[in-house]
Amino acid sequence: MKLNHSIAVVLLVWSSLGLTADPELRMLSEHPVDGMRGGNLSGLASCDGILWAVSDRDDDQIYRLDTQARVWKAEAVLISVPPVPGDPGRTLSMKTRSFFRALVGNGALDFEGITCDSGKNSYILSETYSAILRIRPDGGTGWLVISPQMLTKAREAGLLGQANALYEGLVVSGLANTEIWLAAERQKRGLVKIKRMLSPMYYTWFCNSVCVVMTEEGLAPQPPQFPDSKWVDKDFSDIALFNNKLYLLDRNAFKICRHEMLTGKQERCWSFAADALFPSRQYAARHGMTEALLVDAQGAWIGVDNNFATRADGESRPIVWRFAAPAGGWDAGL
Repeated sequence: MKLNHSIAVVLLVWSSLGLTADPELRMLSEHPVDGMRGGNLSGLASCDGILWAVSDRDDDQIYRLDTQARVWKAEAVLISVPPVPGDPGRTLSMKTRSFFRALVGNGALDFEGITCDSGKNSYILSETYSAILRIRPDGGTGWLVISPQMLTKAREAGLLGQANALYEGLVVSGLANTEIWLAAERQKRGLVKIKRMLSPMYYTWFCNSVCVVMTEEGLAPQPPQFPDSKWVDKDFSDIALFNNKLYLLDRNAFKICRHEMLTGKQERCWSFAADALFPSRQYAARHGMTEALLVDAQGAWIGVDNNFATRADGESRPIVWRFAAPAGGWDAGL
């Protein structure tokens, strides 16, 4: 009763501030994931009907997920990762933080996103280096050759200024897989697009006419279901593509938000707080912990990077939730 009263009070405060509740998504199932050596599920991809995951603690393997039972099994697939070409623009603070992360068992590359294209290539995002590793269908690997303008333009726009708050997710778009969208995490957060071009120059992926599509900063309220909810930095923790729209995982707000592709403008949001923050599913954390997003016609997959924390019901494995698509579908309100 006390919890319900607290939520009611927060909702009343929201209303007084002109904030309205977004429609709630309905959770269909949840799946603990066994077998991830480093835990910390930080990205999901669906490739030819198979779900794949990455961990930000594992630099040498990705995971194929066996989803036949309620508890999913993660099968490690080793990858050969060549040295990252250069170290463009990282500050001394960023390098120092990455060094100490690696010492305590975190991945030096900090894989934060995975996606695939229609040609069965997979792409993995290294947050540490703002670099993208491609895995070909035959298993061969190589870092994408990206113009340094990507980082220059992003930093000029105020993105990528905080250690461990760089790019958090990626998707491939375009009829010939010619565009990659990147979600910058926080302080500021934003969307960056690079484009593959046929060019005799050394670089293959460029900022085209516009590289930084949108930026945003400031604070936003955590949902009223969050224990001792407060105003925190707006952040993005993953990006998905469905039906020519971008979907951003708004981690601290516990929302999925649809964005227009041309300008990055936010069009509509759906909350998943009611089911995700059910008391038995809560962690003793100050911020949201969801880091992976996939969207399809039937719904959304959301992955939780629990950072080895144990939630109220005793579960300490990474979790993937399945939510039903909203009433009227993801295009509702267009």
